[in-house]
Amino acid sequence: MRAVAILTIFFISVAFQGAAVAQDRFETLIKAVVTVRSTVPDDARTALSLGTEREGNGVVIDDNGLVLTIGYIILEANAIEVVLSDGSSMPASLVAYDHDTGFGLLRSVRPLSVTPMQLGASSELGEGEPVVVMSANGEKAVQGARVISRGEFVGYWEYLLDSAIYAAPSHESFAGAALVGREGRLLGIGSIYTQLAVAGFGAVPCNMFVPIDLLKPILKDLIRQGHTAHPQRPWLGMHLDETIGRVIVLRTSPDGPAEKAGLKTGDVVLTVGKDPVQGLGDFFRKVWALGAAGVDVPLRVLQGTEIRQVTVKSADRLQYLRIRPVRGVKSARYLL
Repeated sequence: MRAVAILTIFFISVAFQGAAVAQDRFETLIKAVVTVRSTVPDDARTALSLGTEREGNGVVIDDNGLVLTIGYIILEANAIEVVLSDGSSMPASLVAYDHDTGFGLLRSVRPLSVTPMQLGASSELGEGEPVVVMSANGEKAVQGARVISRGEFVGYWEYLLDSAIYAAPSHESFAGAALVGREGRLLGIGSIYTQLAVAGFGAVPCNMFVPIDLLKPILKDLIRQGHTAHPQRPWLGMHLDETIGRVIVLRTSPDGPAEKAGLKTGDVVLTVGKDPVQGLGDFFRKVWALGAAGVDVPLRVLQGTEIRQVTVKSADRLQYLRIRPVRGVKSARYLL
């Protein structure tokens, strides 16, 4: 912990240039990071996998109580609460969820009276850059880190990022945490704990952050209508794994497209149409290239000892989930 504290102090002094100014600015930034708590109904689609009582972090990004977080914290929630650094709390409503990026937006019932954190440019963040991870987790809220990789992240839940941010050491309160750069701007939102193979170090524990640049083109649409304006990607309703380049079905979503098509745990996906599947990321890209949600997805799968041709009628995942966003909420300004 002492090493982490020293690294954090060093970073702050470099990033904000001047002890007095640094302290003031640091305190302003950390106040923009809030605790987000949500309650999800027992019959929610994600209740079993993600739980019905969830907690993580969020970052205030406008003057009217708009908070950016990682979406799984508030997905299908029927009650959301925001807790400020002084311990005061306030109810909030779901504004939007975007499956492609993983971002979630909520808005408190009243402005939060904190200075919003400005959005930076995550495209300028390279490997080796010093960063600070900020959460609302008390004494362990702030941790110095470095970017150890920028690269692809593939999630088993039909999720893929081309240029995810991996930072180490890992932060214990990573969900929805703020990744802050040299200029004190928000560069990413914490998503998961993982390990990344680094030459000379082996498997390094780290966190994956969703780059903030992915938010900028869709922010106004998310606020206006609860989702992006472009057509939703085809969703199959499968959790998948990759073993030696083979894509294997771990499970299917109850009453989802894959289950309806007869796919089962242990099935091996061989092709999309006539095109061989070469890993999980390749599989997702081939499926998404077929068209928008609702398109038929022809698959050849190994089911037991039999090779079968299966057509999955894809769906819109947002329609499958029980999401109730508050639509048409205006924002005072965007700090881009």
